[in-house]
Amino acid sequence: FFLVRVWTLFSYAQYEHLGYLPGYQEPAQDLYTIPELPKDTPRIQLRLAGEKRKHNEGRVEVFYEGEWGTVCDDDFTIHAAQVVCRELGYFEAVSWSPSSKYGKGEGRIWFDNVRCTGNERSLAQCESNGIGVSDCKHTEDVGVVCSDKRIPGFKFMLLCKFNVIRVESLNIQVEDVRIRPILSTYRKRIPVTEGYVEVKDGGKWKQICDDEWTQMNSRVICGMFGFPGDKRYNTRVYKMFARRRKQTYWDYSINCTGNEAHLSSCKLGHTLAIKANSTCEQGSPVVVSCVPGRAFAPAPMAGYKKQPLVRLRGGAVVGEGRVEVLKNGEWGTICDDSWNLVAATVVCRELGFGSAKEALSGGQLGQGMGPVHMNEVKCSGFEKSVTECPFSMDKDSEGCSHEEDAGVRCNVPAMGFQQRLRLSGGRNPFEGRVEVLKERNGSLVWGTVCGEGWGIMEAMVVCRQLGLGFASHAFQETWNWPGAVNADSVVMSGVRCAGTEMSLSHCLHHGEYLSCPKGGGRFAAGVSCSETAPDLVLNPQVVEQTTYLEDRPMFMLQCAYEENCLGSTSSSTPANSYRRLLRFSSQIHNNGQSDFRPKASRESWVWHDCHRHYHSMEVFTHYDLLSNNGTKVAEGHKASFCLEDSECDEGIEKRYECANFGEQGITLGCWDTYRHDIDCQWVDITDVKPGDYIFQIVINPNYEVAETDYTNNIVKCRCRYDGHRIWMYNCHIGGSFSAETEDTFPGLINNQVTHR
Repeated sequence: FFLVRVWTLFSYAQYEHLGYLPGYQEPAQDLYTIPELPKDTPRIQLRLAGEKRKHNEGRVEVFYEGEWGTVCDDDFTIHAAQVVCRELGYFEAVSWSPSSKYGKGEGRIWFDNVRCTGNERSLAQCESNGIGVSDCKHTEDVGVVCSDKRIPGFKFMLLCKFNVIRVESLNIQVEDVRIRPILSTYRKRIPVTEGYVEVKDGGKWKQICDDEWTQMNSRVICGMFGFPGDKRYNTRVYKMFARRRKQTYWDYSINCTGNEAHLSSCKLGHTLAIKANSTCEQGSPVVVSCVPGRAFAPAPMAGYKKQPLVRLRGGAVVGEGRVEVLKNGEWGTICDDSWNLVAATVVCRELGFGSAKEALSGGQLGQGMGPVHMNEVKCSGFEKSVTECPFSMDKDSEGCSHEEDAGVRCNVPAMGFQQRLRLSGGRNPFEGRVEVLKERNGSLVWGTVCGEGWGIMEAMVVCRQLGLGFASHAFQETWNWPGAVNADSVVMSGVRCAGTEMSLSHCLHHGEYLSCPKGGGRFAAGVSCSETAPDLVLNPQVVEQTTYLEDRPMFMLQCAYEENCLGSTSSSTPANSYRRLLRFSSQIHNNGQSDFRPKASRESWVWHDCHRHYHSMEVFTHYDLLSNNGTKVAEGHKASFCLEDSECDEGIEKRYECANFGEQGITLGCWDTYRHDIDCQWVDITDVKPGDYIFQIVINPNYEVAETDYTNNIVKCRCRYDGHRIWMYNCHIGGSFSAETEDTFPGLINNQVTHR
């Protein structure tokens, strides 16, 4: 008869045999424990989906018997929302919404008349009409809003169905998979790229017989562990090794097509004939040899690094982000229609990662700018680039917007970085004093990082290394987080990061000779992390369309003079003479994953009596006029005296307003417009000679507030000034064009953030 088999795969144990760092103490057990469900409870998987939503809200969708479906809003309550949110790893439910607020779903309506107490461990345990029994329509699909806060230590259990296979009376459950290095040259190598493929079955690690093993199987295994491909290895050495030791073989063979994202998606082969006195007679244990991507190679990879055609933006960790492709010299996004794991895996492998863990839709990792280059992408799984996959060129009125930008989360190699760093003394796992594991006098000790010069870029790297998302704050003093008493000594100082490093040890820092005058303890560095962050993007078309010149008398510029918004010669300018101002409007969108808030709390905002308003950030934007060789010829700056929601996308409510000492910020999906007639919304070009220039605007220039992506914070324009009139043209977000085009714009080439 036919049965459907389920593999429940727990965390990979690839490195448990290494004891990676001698003397390293295992951290305390996670607060979260995987719930055990009764055997008769249907195994389901949940996700949040839909339109115009943040990561922690959406239409409730249920995966059951190989098909995604929805939940009807009949009898649904906050107690049911609580069960859903906790099953997804969120701390609690905030609210729920009936009547398909997040759009109508597709497929079956798996649950109707759901009645929960709030204490169930799975939605499948709640009372209902029965799974799949419903008289609802998709106009009644229910949605939930969960808290931003995650359950500490939550592990997402991925339940994947096998294809239907012929196996009699067997309950197959694989607990884990690993690559175990056998040869001494690979035992000390990080990441582990070669060794036996072993599965954990019944609490014991077992090898797989290579009788029916194929290269496609190896491709899938390597992809699971974060490697884009596999290569040949020395079979003779492994055969010799196998003859010396008795192996314990798993009872089954595997049959993969090669484009599966995970071993659990492969077909399970027939039961191998394992007799009492013979184990895998005609073969030996399966060995794989994986090829790491450029970023994870043990030694630098040789070869010319050409302009990539695909990149990821807006992700919190390495190997995740919004997918952007380069077409006709301009970067654009991919629409999520038909976006799936096969296409996502092509992207991941192309970028040097393994297979995809998730194919994300609905602009979950922030909305891009520019064109939507591809839609209805259909990959076979073996393309070298997603740009080779067939796709639709449909441009009709029902086409895609950036609300449908596709993203990926890729499998990346386990590098052991998390074991070298910890947060200590915080109120929750997302904050604390930064403590690193360093070698001192021949032994490994925990110590602190000097807080002097510590900033948001360094904090970003810490949060990424620990897998905690983005940095929300960087602290140079941590007196309220005592940390471990035996870890007060400073073991790292002079840390300077670009913000893109995978590990704090990859940042510039002092070597053996440390320099930290204030010492560690209360002056040690600290961070607080958040799973989400905003992303500010300036609209270049608005800048281009609103530029003009104004000659303004000095006596009308006293407030601007006090705010240092005029050129250096303004101090000697008579009150009845004029300053020539290059005026323009700027429209700053928040396309990220959460609201943009000023760094300073409202209690510390500074009242400016001249303008009768509060300053919440000392510097919010820089305006620079550059010569064609990149030399600055004029500059301006604007304090963010009023961050508020001027307008919002349809369906999103304004939250921030400056009137009456209101809260300041920019809501996700909204934008703040600084009109051309506002004080300091200019560059003083009184002393600039006629000629061709480059105009550059930088938002959040000092990185005071964390963002998902700083590389899109710059707008550049061509500018021609004849002494009387000015022309602004070719305005674009830095990094939105190919490298060849960007090379013609000096300054921050390719919009890569230079070190401060």
